[in-house]
Amino acid sequence: MAGTRRLELAEALQLGPGWRHACHALLYAPDPGMLFGRIPLRYAVLMQMRFDGRLGFPGGFVDKQDNSLEEGLNRELREELGEAAAAFRVERTDYRSSHAGSGPRVVAHFYAKCLTLEQLLAVEAGATRAKDHGLEVLGLVRVPLYTLRDGVGGLPTFLENSFIGSAREQLLESLQDLGLLQSGSISGLKIPARH
Repeated sequence: MAGTRRLELAEALQLGPGWRHACHALLYAPDPGMLFGRIPLRYAVLMQMRFDGRLGFPGGFVDKQDNSLEEGLNRELREELGEAAAAFRVERTDYRSSHAGSGPRVVAHFYAKCLTLEQLLAVEAGATRAKDHGLEVLGLVRVPLYTLRDGVGGLPTFLENSFIGSAREQLLESLQDLGLLQSGSISGLKIPARH
């Protein structure tokens, strides 16, 4: 991921006191729905529109009073998504990666959590009542995991949006690694280059 270096979690946790830790999570659930009665959705994957107009994943900075990365992440999820986020916990087993940026001394930790569709729907339904809704978070969006017949609509068009930091790369890596796409591979998609 451009401008960042990947760290092992143990290495990231050993960084000195001048470093801040941020944690974000991709939340997804199996979805049996069909778009227009013919395009299988397969999974619902949530992202959010941030206050700065860019897409990202829910989460944020871990505070000094948080006892672990995951405790900080779960607190942030409740603040940004509302009380429905209290029905599940992101755990260390959901951890995917850590990256240190080239700028400010921030290390970003990324998680992916599989929910039930009912849990995900509850998050969507309650998000507008979350503490940070309308402030840090302008709304939730689902990632279209399909490509329309024109070869452009769906995921390829979605990827032309502006993403914060490494969110676009984290999304693509997770979709591939978790097998969330129809083919299980992003290689056949016409994915626009990042601007």
